[in-house]
This record gives sequence, C-alpha cells and structure tokens, in this order.
Amino acid sequence: MTVLDNRRAKSAPPARPERAGHRPGRRPRGGRFLEAVARHSILIALLLVFLGPLVFVGLTALMTDRQALTQNLWPHPFHWSNFADVFHTLPLVRYFLNTLLVAGGFTICAIVSSVPVAYALARFRFRGRTTLFIAFVAAMMLPPQVTVIPLYVLYAHLHWTGTPLPLIVPALFGDAFSIFLLRQFFVTVPQDYLDAARVDGAGELRVLWTAFLPMVRPAIAACGLFSFFYCWNDFFNPMLYVGDRPDWWTLSIALSQFRTVHQVQWNLAMAATLLFVLPVVAVFFFAQRAFVRGIALTGVKG
Repeated sequence: MTVLDNRRAKSAPPARPERAGHRPGRRPRGGRFLEAVARHSILIALLLVFLGPLVFVGLTALMTDRQALTQNLWPHPFHWSNFADVFHTLPLVRYFLNTLLVAGGFTICAIVSSVPVAYALARFRFRGRTTLFIAFVAAMMLPPQVTVIPLYVLYAHLHWTGTPLPLIVPALFGDAFSIFLLRQFFVTVPQDYLDAARVDGAGELRVLWTAFLPMVRPAIAACGLFSFFYCWNDFFNPMLYVGDRPDWWTLSIALSQFRTVHQVQWNLAMAATLLFVLPVVAVFFFAQRAFVRGIALTGVKG
C-alpha cells in the first residue's frame, strides 16, 4: 500500500499556486454588492420613496424663511436656530408632556383591560365565545365618528370635556384592536404549560400572571406600541375634547395651530413637524425587536 501511494503521489500533477487574497468558488466583492443591489432594488426604491418626505422636512427645517419652498433644496447656510425659535414660539414642552400623559395613560389602560379579555377568549370554553369575538371584530370596523355624538353627550354630563379623561378612561373598558391582536397570539401558546401550572395548584389569575404573561411579552409589547403610536398621532379626539383648553393641547393640535399662525414661515413649521416625529421614531427604533417579534409570532389561528 505504501509503494502504491508513493507512485500515485509522483504521478499527480503539481497544484497551481493560488493568488494571494483569492479563494476559488467565490465572487469578487464588487460582484456580490451589485448582485445584492439588484436583488433588493424594489426595497431600495420603496425606501427612497418613504424617506424622501422626511429628508425634505429635515432640509426645510434648516433653511431660512426665504429659502423654504424654493428651487434650492440644500440649506445654505444651516439655520439650527429654527428649533430654538419653535420653543420660543410655543410651549412645546408642556404639549409634549400632555401628549405623553395621554398616550402613556391610554396604552397602560388598554393593556391592563385587554389582556384578561383576550385570555378568556383564547383559553376559556363558554357559550357565545365566537359571537363575542365577532362583536369585537365588528367594533374594529365601526368608524369612531359614528359614536362620537352620544359619547360626547355622556362625557359632557360627567363634566369630563375640557380634560384628558375622555382620552384615557375609555381604554379601561377594553380596546377592540388590542383584544383582537392579543387573542390571535394567545391561541398559539401551547396548552401544556398552563395545564402544568394548574396541576401545581395555581388558580387562573396566578396561571395568567406567572405562567402565561412571560410567554406573551412580545405580543403585549407590539400591542402597546400600536396603542402608543395611535394616541401620539391622534388629532380628532384631542381636538374634540380639549380643543378649547390650550392648557391640555397635545402636539398634534399645537402643530396644526402653529401652521395656522405661521402660514408663511414654512421653515419653522417643518422644524416643529420634525420635533413631533422624532420621539415616535426613537421609540420605534429602541423597541423594534420586540415589535417585529410580536407581529411575526401573532397567529391567525381561529
């Protein structure tokens, strides 16, 4: 065997020396980059479409009043003082705190009230469960303008108009979209974990708190982000209930009033718009992992 191996080694052609930095079977870096660009060309085009308005707002916010809405798309020079002028023109910090109070309060109330309802719809077997779930789905399709008059009359009799209570307290009675989203995720959780907790003697509330909630944190995070973004961008309800009370204005109302007063000063209006958008963008980027995970794991199981 040794003599045969030696003959094969002598008859084998010599190996070609490889060039430094070159690996056979691999494409050059430029080719891989062009291939990746071609593969994701549609996504890149959509990204440019969505980022275009935001870039326009940011550049206009750094222009002077004469440069805004002209053919000059690049500020020359950059006027960073526009952001300071916005704070001098409006009590923006107060409006920011009002918006944070309304959005945060609504989100907390919606989560606290929606989690037990979604858990009952997903895990309990009772008569009329499907009908109740269909009612929640139908409530999602109902425009809010349909019920605005009776609700306003109710809140007026309770002397809540002019205060943020109509914007926060109704979430304590459940939010249709939050219940739907959480229920769709809850039905995908294996029943064995809950049965094991019941065998250990845990009641339903303890099963929900100790065994169930740790497994559904991504769905709760996604639901909370949806509620927070909705309240942050909402204009109709704050304008309806606190529109005549400037002390309780939110950022959406303040931005609309700012653009009404300063119709010509588009640089300041764009600066205020950028300040309005940045907190939401920051919250999404910090919580995007939980948000994407909660949406990806949300099932459509009936």
